[in-house]
Amino acid sequence: MSEQAKTKRGEISPLLKQSSDVVAERGEGAYIIGADGRRYLDFTSGIGVTATGHCHPKVVEAAQKQAAKLVHGQYAILRHPPMVQLAERLAEVMPGPIDRVFFSNAGTEACEAALRLARQATGKPNIVVFQGGFHGRTMGSLSMTSSSVGLRAGVQPMMGGVIVAPFPNARRYGWSDDETAEFCLRELDHILATQSMPAESAAFFVEPIQGEAGYIPAGRQFMQGLRERADRHGMLLIADEVQSGFGRSGAFWAHSHFDVQPDIVVTAKGLASGFPLSAIAATESLMARGWPASQGGTYGGNAVACAAALANLEVIEEEGLVDNAREQGAHLRKRLDALAAEEPAIAHVQGMGLMHGTELVDGDGRPDGDRAARVLKAMEERDVLMIRCGPQGQIVRWLPPLIITRAEVERAVDAFAESLRVTA
Repeated sequence: MSEQAKTKRGEISPLLKQSSDVVAERGEGAYIIGADGRRYLDFTSGIGVTATGHCHPKVVEAAQKQAAKLVHGQYAILRHPPMVQLAERLAEVMPGPIDRVFFSNAGTEACEAALRLARQATGKPNIVVFQGGFHGRTMGSLSMTSSSVGLRAGVQPMMGGVIVAPFPNARRYGWSDDETAEFCLRELDHILATQSMPAESAAFFVEPIQGEAGYIPAGRQFMQGLRERADRHGMLLIADEVQSGFGRSGAFWAHSHFDVQPDIVVTAKGLASGFPLSAIAATESLMARGWPASQGGTYGGNAVACAAALANLEVIEEEGLVDNAREQGAHLRKRLDALAAEEPAIAHVQGMGLMHGTELVDGDGRPDGDRAARVLKAMEERDVLMIRCGPQGQIVRWLPPLIITRAEVERAVDAFAESLRVTA
């Protein structure tokens, strides 16, 4: 070994920005234990990933057993039981007749796969997405993303064939929910008449509850308007449930709050509670309209990740975690609304279930990302981990695991209230 190699020190890329200074030694349920032994209440869930908490014993046991038998069986070459069983199990929880599943690793890959299927199945080039949406960081999914200009910085131009339409963010427009939905649907019709005619529009690609934009529900009126227009124009409705799925919203799928049936469901994050796994699901007839061999990848459907996902689904069902997300989410919202009523820095509270955002503003009512960053640091000092989102990083987001308890919700909100006071 050369002297240079002996002295060279590798470090994580400085382009990766981390929200805390915690070095995690291990995780237990809703807690991260740092290398110094401090216990942090984790209201990030690895950005919504550890649905059943850190290292749930059943998920860990399933992964350990599978790792001793088969770690990876590339699914373009062979099948393995966890993948086959998971496809069967997912069909049981998918909405309506959706029963065919394609596995990949991350949400961005799944969104790319849904994009590809939509174009191939319809023979149309354009995809209509919505302002504030986040669908990933790879080029196709990034081209559909408009939650923050920083994500696109330095890599323009984006992929063609993506049309951005207004999303019903009532706070941004300053109207009621109904007025905002009506406006957005009118604008969508205008876009289909002026920018992308239905004969060239393959699909509406939408988050039922926008994540990175600040946990904004699309609402019943808007989602049903999308479904009606998709049917009328021969388009597909794609529900990006990467962050909102698997019970996060207080229902297994967030789109079910709005009584709509999507054509394609995209899922990831909470699917395997920490293991890299994502999927798209559609009906057999829709999948058959894609081109042969258009789906693939080296690591998709990894045996250990699929085994963990199967165990994760069992835990969600056995422990009633969707109900818990709804109940604890309602209590969280009640506490946050009460705090917002007495704290002028909180301009707005929005979200559903265990995905909420609290928007912070300065004395002039402008988004205050700097204050939000200071609040996060103050909460870290109080052993609670949080993250931000929103175009200016002004939204503190609440994203605990589905196993969270009432006492833990109380502790986190109390720490938030105190952190607001000390950062004023």
